Amino acid sequence: MEDVSLQNTKLGLKLPTDPRWVNLAEMDLEEILTDHAYCEQKAATACISLIQAFPDRVELVEELAPIVTEEWGHFRMVLAELNKRGMQLGRQRKDEYVNELLKFQKKGGTREDALLERLLTCALIEARSCERFRLLSLYCAENVLRDWYHKFMVSEAGHYRVFLDLAERYFGKEKTWQRWQEYLRYEAEIMRDLTPRGDRMH
Repeated sequence: MEDVSLQNTKLGLKLPTDPRWVNLAEMDLEEILTDHAYCEQKAATACISLIQAFPDRVELVEELAPIVTEEWGHFRMVLAELNKRGMQLGRQRKDEYVNELLKFQKKGGTREDALLERLLTCALIEARSCERFRLLSLYCAENVLRDWYHKFMVSEAGHYRVFLDLAERYFGKEKTWQRWQEYLRYEAEIMRDLTPRGDRMH
């Protein structure tokens, strides 16, 4: 079994999630599944928004279009899991983690500057989601859920790489790496300040 810290190194994350977060998440599956469902929905919407804003970027359109389909498929998978357990999709909640990340995006720049910021924000959300799904796949009490979450982990890892690869394609490795490191350091501060919640994926 691969060490969690090694997985975080591959994702670039500076601060790992305390594995005990899984225990909080398992206390009310309906809550964490509801938040998970909306995260998948918002991921699909983010890709659609990027395609609408940058239709001239052929590679971006081609790479993100399948992710839209996949993320919406994930939303339906979570709905099915809720239904199977006799649970209901609750209301969408405020995502403090993502809102804090959005504050870090540079404002007032060019259209190209905005593209880099949005790609890196998406990459970071996918990286943290991947890390959280990995913890669930390792430590969930239910074996069925472990296997289920492992599928999401693999998918999110792929999406994380797509966003970073697109950033490197359009802005070069050096510029992308420098700004990515800034995002990673800022994200670690967010994680330190946020109170761990079992009803939130982030």
